[in-house]
Amino acid sequence: MTTLLFPGSFDPFTRGHRDIARRAARICDKLYVAVMHNDSKKHYFAPDDRVFMVEESLKAIDNVEVIKYDGLLVDLYKKIQCNAVVRGIRSESDFRYEAEMALANRLLYPEYDVMLLPCRDDLSLISSSIVKEVGLYGGDISKMVPSEIYGFVSDKLKKGRE
Repeated sequence: MTTLLFPGSFDPFTRGHRDIARRAARICDKLYVAVMHNDSKKHYFAPDDRVFMVEESLKAIDNVEVIKYDGLLVDLYKKIQCNAVVRGIRSESDFRYEAEMALANRLLYPEYDVMLLPCRDDLSLISSSIVKEVGLYGGDISKMVPSEIYGFVSDKLKKGRE
C-alpha cells in the first residue's frame, strides 16, 4: 500500500493546496493531509478551523484522511509509515526551501523521502498569505480558495476587518 503525507499549515487552504492534494491522491492508496503547527508563522485560523477547511475542500476524495499534528514532521512520517511527503512548489525559491527541508529531515530520519509537485501555472501566484491580505482588505478571494469553503473563509476574514 502506498501512503503519502501532505503537510502544511493551510492558513487558509487554497485552490493550489487542493490541486496538489488531488494530484497526490491519484498516485497513492492513502493520502494523509496533515494540518501542522508552524512556530515561524502567525496563524490566523484556529487549528480546528484549518482542519475543517481541508476536510470540506477534499471530502469528495475517498482516499484522503485529514489529521492535525503538532511536532516534528519526521516523527509523523514514521508514525504513519508513509512512503513519501508531498510538497507543492510554485517557484525556484520554493524548490530551494523544500530541498533544504528534505535534507534536514533526512538527517533526522535517513528513510525520509519527498515528492515535489509543481503547481499549475494558473494557481502559482496564490498563497495563504495573499488570500489573507486580499480578504482582510475586502477583496474578492473567490478564485483563490475552494468554493466549498469560500463563505467560511470570507466570513472569518471579514470579522477580522471589524
